[in-house]
Amino acid sequence: MELGVVGLGRMGSNIAERLVRSGFRVVGYARHAETVNSVVDKGIVGAYSLEELVQKLNFPRIIWIMIPAGESVDTVIQRLTPMLSKGDILVDGGNSNYKDSIRRASELSEEGINFVDVGTSGGIWGAQEGYCMMVGGQKEVVEHLTPIFKALAPGPDKGWGHVGPNGAGHFVKMVHNGVEYGLMEAFGEGFTILKQKKEFSLDLKQVSEIWRYGSVIRSWLLDLIALALAEDQGLKDIKPYVTDSGEGRWTVFEAIEENVSAPVITISLLQRLRSRDNEDFTDRLIAIMRQQFGGHDVKRSE
Repeated sequence: MELGVVGLGRMGSNIAERLVRSGFRVVGYARHAETVNSVVDKGIVGAYSLEELVQKLNFPRIIWIMIPAGESVDTVIQRLTPMLSKGDILVDGGNSNYKDSIRRASELSEEGINFVDVGTSGGIWGAQEGYCMMVGGQKEVVEHLTPIFKALAPGPDKGWGHVGPNGAGHFVKMVHNGVEYGLMEAFGEGFTILKQKKEFSLDLKQVSEIWRYGSVIRSWLLDLIALALAEDQGLKDIKPYVTDSGEGRWTVFEAIEENVSAPVITISLLQRLRSRDNEDFTDRLIAIMRQQFGGHDVKRSE
């Protein structure tokens, strides 16, 4: 079986390499020739244009798009569509908004091209551990792609599944990432409380290792915390600035649209926004209000 991979960033190249190790023929394309050159010695067939990628694949072509969500995905699809034939399959394995995936599937169906949305989790560890994949699309198309999912997953029958029609894969991944926001925020707050209890001089690395085994909160995230704390318990070189790539926001918006109370996910998103407030104007205003109504002391900048 063969497929093309568009986007050879860290995750895209890891996916391609894992498939090559499983016996697949993989053609890879990236915008920069040096990126393509860097993966050729790993068994991936290089393509230096989308046209070359399409030409090097046999019908029905399978092309896995692994690029950042948004207009770039639409641009790639628009460029690929005239080169493809009825029955070809486009897979979006990125973190696209599920509403975009529904639209893209509808537009491509008019051209006879199949579309599958695959919410993919696993990050940089997926190459070794396998990827968790939430798949949306037509049943017969997903069945055709099943060997690919089995090769990429942690096991042939675990860590992946066909969750519903087009859009369902990215919808489930969106909620997955919203839950992830909440879990990360809880771990961050918990370890901060431990760190602030100065009289106990707690060893955060030790605590993380204790919690990893037998605890109800043991998890992969906790494993990663233990790895980070082993290097630097104070995380002095890390700025307290947390980005978000959109899925948490979309989850909160969806919760509002569906009249679902999701306070933990919402607060975790707001905390990320708060981490970027270099001016701390909110805190300054609260401090001055407390002084105005209660005569409380305020700390002045030196």
